[in-house]
Amino acid sequence: MSRMMRLYYYAIAGAIGGLAAWQISNVIGLSFTRILVLNELIVGALIGICIGASIGITEGILRKDFRFLVKNTLINTGLGAAGGAIGLPIAEGLFQLTGGEASGRLAGWGIFGLLLGLAAGFMSGAQVWKGALGGILGGLLGGILLTASQQFFGISTFGKAVGLMLLGSAISLFIAMIVFMLSRAWIEVKSGKMKGLEFVLDKYLNKNSPGAFIGSDVIKADIVLTDPEVAPQHAMLKGLGSHFTIKDMSMNGTYVNNKKVELVRLANHQTIRMGNTELVYYEKR
Repeated sequence: MSRMMRLYYYAIAGAIGGLAAWQISNVIGLSFTRILVLNELIVGALIGICIGASIGITEGILRKDFRFLVKNTLINTGLGAAGGAIGLPIAEGLFQLTGGEASGRLAGWGIFGLLLGLAAGFMSGAQVWKGALGGILGGLLGGILLTASQQFFGISTFGKAVGLMLLGSAISLFIAMIVFMLSRAWIEVKSGKMKGLEFVLDKYLNKNSPGAFIGSDVIKADIVLTDPEVAPQHAMLKGLGSHFTIKDMSMNGTYVNNKKVELVRLANHQTIRMGNTELVYYEKR
């Protein structure tokens, strides 16, 4: 699967999350308590839950790992709820304080995207700030698109639906895009059930960072491969600032460029094989 296809899937997932948020908010309404701030907090949390869950589910589906899907969805849903609960009241509060200026609402949507991006960055191998940056940019753009759709279609049910779909799509797309664009090291699965998937390694690159375990166990491994021939902790990647080493930890062996290794420094475009899965290591200088 190419990066463009992955970006497409993330954009669609965010749009589906926005559509679900629109439907739920239509069912429960926007003024179900007498406290305006509480209404905004609950509605914001629901929007965040829908968009966060859609991102988490999509990543789990792409990785073809149900256990990772559950873990990723729970974390994204929780931070999505927090982002919406914080972001929407701030957006409306700044909107009122600025005398109805749209910039106030945009700041709130930026905070909303920030928290969703933190979740995505934490669950991926990217440095967390990259996910956060993508979330902020997506939240700002999504807020602009939401406002524009409401102005174009009016404050109508259809305008709200389109706006929330665009908001969710922009946040999800920009999180994935910024992480991919700024990644310094990653591995791509070239064969096996997970062919086409990429695992970003940036947060493990610093020599003071912990190693990244590659294996088949979602609890014991940081990079999970759904391959019965891969051990629960098959190998470990260790960052040394500018490059990685790989250390075999299995009974079946780890192969780099078809040579069985115990510990070796990785170079750009080298092939790693473990079990029935082949990976390619990439790095940017």
